[in-house]
Formats: sequence, structure tokens, C-alpha cells
Amino acid sequence: MDLYEAIRALHEEKKRLDRLIAVLEELQRNANHDRPAGSKKRRGRKGMSLEERRAVSERMRRYWAQRKLQQAGAASVASPGEGQSPPSAG
Repeated sequence: MDLYEAIRALHEEKKRLDRLIAVLEELQRNANHDRPAGSKKRRGRKGMSLEERRAVSERMRRYWAQRKLQQAGAASVASPGEGQSPPSAG
């Protein structure tokens, strides 16, 4: 096979590949347009309704109130200076 024939064969192959790429790109464009606007896959957390947010808010209020009571109780039980022996004289 001479050089001219090799170049001609490569050009034909390139044309065939270009047509194939164009068809695939068109299929991809059409596939993207067929999907409804709101059907994108969601990522992240699910949204909460107003009722769900209120329930979470109330639950967290109770949680933090309980924590505050526990911390206040623990602080009054272990006040600084308790449990230490008086300093010894000399």
C-alpha cells in the first residue's frame, strides 16, 4: 500500500468517525430535552414542612432546657474548693 492510499483510508475513517460523533451528540442533546424540568436527581437533605420544623424546634427547646438544668445541677454539686483539706501549718 502506498502512502497516498493510506492517507485516503485515514480520511475516510475520519469522516466516518465524525458522522458517528455527530449522531451520538444529537442523541445526547435529545435525551437531555426529553427529561422534564423538575426531574433532576436531588442531592442533599430533604426539605421539611412547616409542621416538621415546628416539631423539631419544640424538641430542641426541650433538649436545651434539660441540658441547662443538668449543667446547673452539676455546677452546684461540685463547687470550687470543696473536697480540699485545709492548708497545713508549716
